[in-house]
Amino acid sequence: MTAMDAQGPELKKELDATLQARRELGEEYESALVDSFLEKVDQRIDGAVERRLRRQLAEQQMTAARGARSSRPTDSWGERFGFGIVSLVLAIPLSAIGGGVAHLPGLLVAWAGIVGVNVAQVARTSPGLFRGRRPGAGKGDDAWED
Repeated sequence: MTAMDAQGPELKKELDATLQARRELGEEYESALVDSFLEKVDQRIDGAVERRLRRQLAEQQMTAARGARSSRPTDSWGERFGFGIVSLVLAIPLSAIGGGVAHLPGLLVAWAGIVGVNVAQVARTSPGLFRGRRPGAGKGDDAWED
């Protein structure tokens, strides 16, 4: 049940009272009674719109606050260090398997895969690196100019 549904019986009572007053007072007061009723309806609509706008604004502020908190950088020094260590540890058996099965071409394919995974990780954690900018460079600074 919405707020307008809950106010429906109230508005019906207001309308009935307005019609009863019109019967008692006559047609000369009809315009004033209708204006009074419409003003009450306008006030209720304005209140409902204002509540809805406040709710939407609060939801937007909550969403923005959550986004601001969760937008911290996810790549820490520990994550990069750990990824490098795991990469090197896995490089040993991959090199042995690739070199043992297919000799030099197998070893080259294994290391190409290792390098590719590490390049993908760097591209994920430092997106500005491959666009010609240093990760810490400012917006207007050109990192490659002398």
